[in-house]
Amino acid sequence: MTQRTRFAGVAAALALLVLPVQAQGPAQAPARAAPAADPAFEAAKAAFEPLPEAERKGLQDALVWTGDYNSVITGTFGRRTYDALLSYQKRAGNTAPGFPDARMRAAILAAGEMARKAARFTVKPDPASGVVIGVPERLLAKRSPQAGGTRWQSGDGRVTLDTKSFAPEEAGLDALFARITAPGADRKITYKIKRPDFLVVTGETAAGKSYIRYAAAPGGVRGFTIGYDKALGPDVDRLVIAVANSFVPFPETADAAPAEMAARPGATPGRPLPGPAVSPLPPLTRAATNVGIGLIVAPGRVLTSSSALEACAAPRIAGVAARIVKVDAGRGLALLEAAGAKGRVATLAAKGNALTPGDALVVLGADGGGGIAVSSGQACGDRLSAPLQPGSSGAVVLDRNGALAGLVARYPSSPRLVAGVAPPMSYPLVDGRVALAFLAENGVSPGVAMDRSGATLGAVASGAAGSMVGLTCQ
Repeated sequence: MTQRTRFAGVAAALALLVLPVQAQGPAQAPARAAPAADPAFEAAKAAFEPLPEAERKGLQDALVWTGDYNSVITGTFGRRTYDALLSYQKRAGNTAPGFPDARMRAAILAAGEMARKAARFTVKPDPASGVVIGVPERLLAKRSPQAGGTRWQSGDGRVTLDTKSFAPEEAGLDALFARITAPGADRKITYKIKRPDFLVVTGETAAGKSYIRYAAAPGGVRGFTIGYDKALGPDVDRLVIAVANSFVPFPETADAAPAEMAARPGATPGRPLPGPAVSPLPPLTRAATNVGIGLIVAPGRVLTSSSALEACAAPRIAGVAARIVKVDAGRGLALLEAAGAKGRVATLAAKGNALTPGDALVVLGADGGGGIAVSSGQACGDRLSAPLQPGSSGAVVLDRNGALAGLVARYPSSPRLVAGVAPPMSYPLVDGRVALAFLAENGVSPGVAMDRSGATLGAVASGAAGSMVGLTCQ
């Protein structure tokens, strides 16, 4: 994967038309064996969970600083925590790594503390904006006030951290989101998400990268922006994760208990930080794990990637159990039946010819929080290059004329995340013509979509997203 991949802008997007389509009788579901458990992972989880919360969070924080962990510090055990522990131990020369013993855990904590101190990473209140935030003061040695916040900058000006606050009458999240994501001549948005109480946007220019986060409360909007030279990415990406994990936008809203404060990364014993111990990034895991995206192709029928079901014998849609009608692992496709598939039935037209490198595409995938995200992508032979977030197996890929270019065949089980979001990378595609043939073989004949070459990106979001559902597994 290259971080310098340039995506073609979407000058004209498209919409999926939705019409009722009658599906024929359901086929018999093939028998499926339950996925095999990973004994090593389960043993590590059983050893991790009884540890004190402060140690669990401390290990995750330390692994951020050692460059092995790229996610939110929650104290809960998941695949990314497991992989990070293995990665550190292998680099430390442990030829048979399992769950680290007390001595190895102490070494991890010490390595993280050493790296944190080397960066002079200090978590403290910023009176100008009202937030609590961690600042790598060795790198960002220059500090200056600005309206509603503070600016920290490296001596050469290649890295900048800004905090900012707005009174309720000055700006809201909607206005900020529109401004931040507005098209620019030399800037592309690589990820964006907005919820009622927060937003996150990442972007790139030819030479730089940025991470923006704002949170809203009755007292206004507060947030921060980090901008930096792409050439510094390997080192600064890690700092972005640490800053994001330290961020508390409204520390005055509640008083955390001493035990909570002791568990927070960056807190000094005896000098707890103000405010609640809140997770600073959108939640990456839920009680029901997001495993993929599905497209409603007939009433109660959902098309998705077979890879979304590889580790899930009991998929669910909208909290309702879904029956597996057909899995074709050879073609990478699956058809589900579920009463929980509430939405409009999509009409489909396959792209008439194969994709050529550089073709501009529109992708409807997961937003990392249980919803649907619309993003631009680019064809790379029989693959897609796009900034897809976790849970995007089965994401729908369309060309400029509204034709089904394909489905994302597979999303990695442990994607590389930077500050909680995935950067652009390459994904395999199932050809749209193969997908329509698969549907026909299973008694589903979607209506033919009109050419929508003049549609807007908003039409994509309102039309196509209404035909998509998230797949979960418990």
